[in-house]
Amino acid sequence: MFQNKKVIVVMPAYNAAKTLRRTYHEVMDQGVVDGIILVDDKSKDDTVAVAKTLPGIRVHVHEVNKGYGGNQKTCYRLALEAGADIVIMIHPDYQYTPKLIPAMVSIIGNGLHPCVLGSRILGNYALKGGMPLWKYVANRFLTLAENILLGAKLSEYHTGYRAFSRELLEKVDTSRNSDDFVFDNQMLAQIFWYGYTIGEVSCPTKYFAEASSINLRRSIKYGFGCLGTGLGYRLSKWGIKSSALFPKQTVKLENEVQPVLGTNQRS
Repeated sequence: MFQNKKVIVVMPAYNAAKTLRRTYHEVMDQGVVDGIILVDDKSKDDTVAVAKTLPGIRVHVHEVNKGYGGNQKTCYRLALEAGADIVIMIHPDYQYTPKLIPAMVSIIGNGLHPCVLGSRILGNYALKGGMPLWKYVANRFLTLAENILLGAKLSEYHTGYRAFSRELLEKVDTSRNSDDFVFDNQMLAQIFWYGYTIGEVSCPTKYFAEASSINLRRSIKYGFGCLGTGLGYRLSKWGIKSSALFPKQTVKLENEVQPVLGTNQRS
């Protein structure tokens, strides 16, 4: 608990048997986590068997591979059903350090931001941690383009280390989002659309053989998906083209209901 708020860590897992134990123990060492939910996306290794040996983990197994985005949808649904007030999403591949969990929980629990990202760019950790140069360059280009299209100012949009308040997860409808990797990007755009702010903390990261990564082909697909998300946001903002991801909202002014577009607050 943090200030009487229940903290749940969710782990979208795929072939994480070699790194799960280390991630788990470091998560539990932080002292603020009430429970862990691991959603296995039809792993081909012993991820599920390892998870079931670790106390305090609730394991949910997909019968078919639903993709990274599909995995997260299950993660957040289960966390809310478990009564979470604060949800931390961290990969069980130990690429991101769980030692930042208390800081991220504190930011949300104290009402500073309803969403916090662990940024690999702040502090120049990306290249130091072994991020391939081509991925770093792509990250910087996409982030620049998205900041322009979304009217925001994040250091990066592509980290897999994220924390959310219950209120935000209940408000943002991700059911229409992609089940692939671009889910991450769509969700951040939706958070801005609904007028929420996003905070960032500097996050050391590690790239090694067991850490999950996507290949060049899927990275290119993801990049175009990110640009498409940003463009869809901007066109919806201008009222040129509607989008299921960015629906018009209504506010009640006295006795009149008027449609308004989603607002964007900078973090």
